[in-house]
Amino acid sequence: MRGPLAGRYPVVATMVVFALVPYLALSAALGPLTPHIAQELGMSLQAMNVTTGMANAGYAVGTVLAVQFAQRVHQRRMLIVYGCLLVIGSVLTAAAVDPAMFIVGHVLQGLCTSLLLIAAVPPLIIDYPPDRLRVTAVILNVCIFGAVALGPVVGGIQANSHGWRPLFWIIAGIAAAALVLSLLTFRDTPPANPDGPIDYIALGLATLGCVAAFFGASRLLTHRFLDPTACAPLLGGLLLIIVLFVHEYTSKNPLLCVRSLVSTLPVAGIVAAICAAAASVSAISLTLTSLAPHYSPLHLGLLYLPEFGGAVITAAVFGYVFRTRLLHTYVLVGMCFLIAGIVVMNSTAPPMGVMIGVGSGLIGVGVGASVVPALFIAGFSLRSSNVQRVFAIIELMRAVAAFLIAPVLLYIAAHVGGGIDEGTRTALWICFGISVAGAVLGVAFYVVGGVRHLPTPAVETWMGGQEPGWFSPALFARFRHDKEPEDYCP
Repeated sequence: MRGPLAGRYPVVATMVVFALVPYLALSAALGPLTPHIAQELGMSLQAMNVTTGMANAGYAVGTVLAVQFAQRVHQRRMLIVYGCLLVIGSVLTAAAVDPAMFIVGHVLQGLCTSLLLIAAVPPLIIDYPPDRLRVTAVILNVCIFGAVALGPVVGGIQANSHGWRPLFWIIAGIAAAALVLSLLTFRDTPPANPDGPIDYIALGLATLGCVAAFFGASRLLTHRFLDPTACAPLLGGLLLIIVLFVHEYTSKNPLLCVRSLVSTLPVAGIVAAICAAAASVSAISLTLTSLAPHYSPLHLGLLYLPEFGGAVITAAVFGYVFRTRLLHTYVLVGMCFLIAGIVVMNSTAPPMGVMIGVGSGLIGVGVGASVVPALFIAGFSLRSSNVQRVFAIIELMRAVAAFLIAPVLLYIAAHVGGGIDEGTRTALWICFGISVAGAVLGVAFYVVGGVRHLPTPAVETWMGGQEPGWFSPALFARFRHDKEPEDYCP
């Protein structure tokens, strides 16, 4: 069974864009809209914060669920199910008349976006000829970070009209268009491993860990960090997520390819990506919160428009460097731009509008040049048939790093120092430290891994699915006798 537009790359790529952009943009646009939503639906700001936290938890959990479904169920059929649920969730939020409708709808939006991300993006990477990979790399970069970068502007425009429903209805319309395109491009795909076991332990640890950790972080808006209702679920959830990765590393039949990723190149790339995501999201959240009382929502959103420009520029450049050895240095350059952006934002207290504009542009360049390139560094280190699992691991860790650290740093900004301006300055220095750590650790892993010459990916070989795109030395290979990493991903 095939849809009339099955296999048409432009239409499939458009479907992926429409599936990913709505929630990713909305997650960054909610800030100025939160008071309007809370007032109309009779919700407290704490309830809105918990709702956002649970939607982010749904996004994180969905990365693992999507991999498990892909192993046991026809993948394109599930893609249609995910699209239907995304439409339902989007309509519920847009038409919400009480808190329950909005909460259920928004959590569905978060969950289904990551389900669609893991189900739809890997086929776009590996199911088409290698010459399409450049366009896919650009689309992926713009989708994930361009949408997030546009969030403050979109939210500011909507908040300036003192409403919120029009934006949510537009998002529902985009989600419906993604569903229609998924039907038109339908091409039945068999399960990856229909006889494989269901990893109940991984699913349970991921669900409990993410829900608990994000719930605890969302409580920091109105509770002290050491309050048991905030601290216990936050730290307990993080512990469960760590146990998840340990379990997947030691399991004989892992759902996620953790053991295969423990070699020099993917570890360096993933560390850089996690630090970049955590530092960038936190820096944007901190400055948005600090400047909100001083600017109108539209004016404030426009200050962050250069971030979108930076993301577009890096996506275009990435399309030319991802097949060369410059891919490795591109990540380092991105981290340096990110560091510079945070320094510029933190150059005055309180932050100034001009400096925020310059800093957001630098951060846009930095994030665009670091996170998605890290995905390709990790992906080229394994066979292309495992790119879905690699993508799931990176997105899970990116979501946890970005959406958990930001609330903690917002809490620090509000409670440390002589006021919000001084507290924001302190928290931004922490963001600076995180980004510097990502750059230094990334380089250090290459050094202790004995990487003397930066490898160029063999894209055609990798697309064949039988071999990695390059050789990645074992972790700390310079100090070990066994130089070969494990490639263990059934």
